[in-house]
Amino acid sequence: MSITDTAPVPAAHDERGRPVKKRREGANVWLSLLAWIVGILFVLPVVWMVLTSFHSESNAATNPPSVFAPLTLEGYREFFSGGASPWPPLLNSLTASVISTLIVLLLSLPAAYALSIKPVKKWTDVLFFFLSTKMLPVVAGLLPLYLFAQNTGLLDNIWLLILFYTSMNLPIAVWMMRSFLSEVPVEMLEAAQMDGANLTKTLRSVIAPVVTPGIAATALICFIFSWNELLFARVLTATVAETAPVFLTSFVTSQGLFLAQLCAAAFVVSLPVLVAGFAAQDKLVQGLSLGSVK
Repeated sequence: MSITDTAPVPAAHDERGRPVKKRREGANVWLSLLAWIVGILFVLPVVWMVLTSFHSESNAATNPPSVFAPLTLEGYREFFSGGASPWPPLLNSLTASVISTLIVLLLSLPAAYALSIKPVKKWTDVLFFFLSTKMLPVVAGLLPLYLFAQNTGLLDNIWLLILFYTSMNLPIAVWMMRSFLSEVPVEMLEAAQMDGANLTKTLRSVIAPVVTPGIAATALICFIFSWNELLFARVLTATVAETAPVFLTSFVTSQGLFLAQLCAAAFVVSLPVLVAGFAAQDKLVQGLSLGSVK
């Protein structure tokens, strides 16, 4: 064995003579610190809202805020039993969000299949058309939609919200699902065709299991958009189909702002989204990162 075989490889240095590895480690530390700071800034308002919900109205309204004020469940008791029941709006939001999300998934999967695996002619124009539907401000189309609902007798109807939420989320779902389906290996589809599988069986038994993370990510985003929607629900519903975001606005009245009760209500309304996001966090990360690395 020669001397050159046992000699250590010199570490790489930059133009100032500093080791490159140490410089990268230092940059990673600063990036991690910046990520923590940004994360804390995003979470801090939510933590403050939850803390305020456990304060009394007098302590919640103090300026500066009373951070170490005594904790109480008064805001939650008032929310659930103080006035109008919150359960019908919560059930309406859950019904509209879940059903519209399921319909969006059923429609976006074959559409994405046609635009990615079996692309139609001028598929880029089709995708741009889907995206162009999101360029119109919602307020600009609110009056025609209101007149449509009024003439068809669908005002204050939960199925009207389901229809609008489906059409609102479908373009985004098609774009997302197409990026996920474009990563499906062609060999799997060819094998399914050789086995005699039709389109429905291919979508259900071959493609759906592969793109499950993408389906979960798309479903969660559509659910969040539907659950948080306020403008349509505010204008097109009254009492029967009232949703949770509209119910939250009832806490801001001419008699004043009930801050503790409003924070308690906001936290309760946010719980379904938080639970869904926590339950699907692994699939969400996999779905949103699918296709990012070639």
